[in-house]
Amino acid sequence: MTNYEVLQRPILTEKSNDLMAQGKYTFVVAKRATKPEIRRAVEEIFKVKVDDVHTMNYRGKFRRQGKTHGYKPDWKKAVIKVAQGQTIKLFEGV
Repeated sequence: MTNYEVLQRPILTEKSNDLMAQGKYTFVVAKRATKPEIRRAVEEIFKVKVDDVHTMNYRGKFRRQGKTHGYKPDWKKAVIKVAQGQTIKLFEGV
């Protein structure tokens, strides 16, 4: 998996914005990505030192539109803590 396949998109919510003050950044990552792959991808793409990686797996929610029903896809979230004094430039304008 390439680095850009591992990191799919950032998560920008009130909770993730509060975590940014602590140097923690949240991303949706590939379901099969491991912690070392996520660490390497963030370090190579954003040129920062990663201290810690936490991952969480989420089941897709049930959704219904009239008679049609189904599930949203399962997904994986990663919370990355960068070294003190470093930031990820992608999030600075938020």
